[in-house]
Amino acid sequence: MYLNIIFVFVILVYGRCSWADHLVLDSVVNKLIECSTNSFSPESVRLVNGAGLCSGRVEVKSNQSWASVCEADFDRQDAEVVCRELGCGAPAALQGGLYGEGEGQTWDKEFQCKGKESLLLDCDTSDRKHNTCLPGNAVGLTCSEPDDVRLVGGGSRCAGGVEWYYQGEWRIVGAEDWHVAAVVCRQLGCGSTDSELLGNTNRGFLVYCSGSESSLRECSRSYDLHPGLTVICSGNNKIHYMAKCRWTLGGTSRSNNGSAAKW
Repeated sequence: MYLNIIFVFVILVYGRCSWADHLVLDSVVNKLIECSTNSFSPESVRLVNGAGLCSGRVEVKSNQSWASVCEADFDRQDAEVVCRELGCGAPAALQGGLYGEGEGQTWDKEFQCKGKESLLLDCDTSDRKHNTCLPGNAVGLTCSEPDDVRLVGGGSRCAGGVEWYYQGEWRIVGAEDWHVAAVVCRQLGCGSTDSELLGNTNRGFLVYCSGSESSLRECSRSYDLHPGLTVICSGNNKIHYMAKCRWTLGGTSRSNNGSAAKW
């Protein structure tokens, strides 16, 4: 979209400029295209071979390929930036060889983050002190899982309406299948799903999961009007109380065998 705006700008202005102005305009347009392209650059850091998005071997995008990072070139402040960039909680473990060795190249710089940057590639770098990274030293990182999902109104942390914390607000979550409830219970450490309830229509996230994800952040989502989702996980000990809660009235419930029933 931004490139289209640039080209319209050129068409409207270019014909009214002198030859000298054309040179200046060419430079401006090239800079605008460069900025537009950089604004939509793909992911530049990832954690691989871990249990989910928030744990694994640190890899950085370099010349369209992924490079592992040596433990000696990466410290706690660098880890804080990576965890933040990936939407995870604070670093919990940082160790060479924790998630195996990389199969490709090794990142050739030492990161010098201050810990407050939003992106790892925003950090300063310096030349590495060591020319090689010895086997077993590819840095592995475990970030804590963020407390970005909760169940409310159900009398326990393992039962209630699903809400997702996003951009400073708790937003209602809806779903069209059983998989989302299973992921929610797994993420909260509440076991499997005992029952799923669809309630009143609200504006919030409509989430789509395959069921194998470790957290809702790994699922796709859209923001729209949809029935709110309420979940009862097997870790909840107040299921009978749940059946009488006001937010179940008029809702549709699905038991763990997938059948639907009206409350």
